[in-house]
Amino acid sequence: MNVLNGQRARRSALALMAASAVVLSGCAVKPRVPTTSNAATAVTAQTTRAYHGRFAVQYDDQNGQQRNAYGNFDWQETGDTVTLQLRNPLGQTMAIVTSSPSSATLELPNRDPQTADNVSELMRNTMGFALPVEGLRYWLQPSPAPTSRARTTMDSSSQNDHLKQIKQDGWTIDYLAYADAPATGVKRLNLSREEPPLDIKLVLDQ
Repeated sequence: MNVLNGQRARRSALALMAASAVVLSGCAVKPRVPTTSNAATAVTAQTTRAYHGRFAVQYDDQNGQQRNAYGNFDWQETGDTVTLQLRNPLGQTMAIVTSSPSSATLELPNRDPQTADNVSELMRNTMGFALPVEGLRYWLQPSPAPTSRARTTMDSSSQNDHLKQIKQDGWTIDYLAYADAPATGVKRLNLSREEPPLDIKLVLDQ
């Protein structure tokens, strides 16, 4: 009799665990995450990353006049999908960029979404500057993108073999600070290119 009772108890416990798993999976909220890049083919579909921080951009407009833009950003990445939201210092949305291997979408306040084959071209034509979303997927890790040749320099003064600089696809990425232990990852980095002139400063608050 005790054996039968024990078997019933085990079956009841297993049934309860299975029901709990179903309930929990049904409650899971899937984040809204649109898309990025040709470089995305090297990232598995299970990869999920998120960054929050501040940006400052210095660029030349179509008339050759130097302009500045700055604010906060949120980066959400899942597999080959990236959504980048830019906000001004008051918290108002400046733009939402959705980038995928096949297309890119840019949403601006009070305007219809715009699409193009290339996210950089789309941003440059509408905002005057373009963040290198394709490369940033890797440079933020930090790592060179696997789709083209790159020159890397390690920080000889660091005991953790940190990257100091990457040169790739016309960009120079300088890593200025890493998070203090026990946290990990990049804290501050600068990106620059000569043509068209563009200087981007990023601070990751994560």
